[in-house]
Amino acid sequence: MRKYYIAFLLIVFIGTKSYSQNFDINLLQSINPTNPSAGYWQKTSSTAYAISVGIPASEFFIGWINKDKHLQNRAWETMGGLAINTVLVEALKYTVNRQRPYTQYPTLINPYNNSEIDKSFPSGHTSAAFSVATSLAIQYKKWYIVAPAYLWAGSVGYGRLYLGEHYPTDVIAGAAIGAGSAWLSHWINKKYFTRKLH
Repeated sequence: MRKYYIAFLLIVFIGTKSYSQNFDINLLQSINPTNPSAGYWQKTSSTAYAISVGIPASEFFIGWINKDKHLQNRAWETMGGLAINTVLVEALKYTVNRQRPYTQYPTLINPYNNSEIDKSFPSGHTSAAFSVATSLAIQYKKWYIVAPAYLWAGSVGYGRLYLGEHYPTDVIAGAAIGAGSAWLSHWINKKYFTRKLH
């Protein structure tokens, strides 16, 4: 009886994995055009790392100029989220070792640029963007900051699909890791460092 149970679990696992992979590639195909152009999605995608580093650097610089320790603390919190995010993303890329969709399905996916050699899962661009967007949402809580931040982060994620660089599950996981990293950094900052400013 036990061997039948194990066989059943294996069939379910393999079937679920196969279905999710088919869903992933089918959804990606519906988003990825035949000839991705260097338009909005490519330009937004290319801003992911520059803006992710530029925002906390700007916070820190302005805080330093104005001797504003709270703003400097916010910068450290945002950078902490990015650091946690980077460690998690790189560890998962190494562990999961998933090929890029244009490598796995060269006849189905049309990449804008197929020179990216790192692994596909999760999306580093998306995770960095969502880490910073979530840090801004936590710190400022103003709709005119939160809405543009998440619009930008969402555009980065969609751009990775449009350009054929990632599967949808790569982008979803990247967004979750980025947001989670920001919340973890906020919790660490609040528990261990914020009190020292008062």
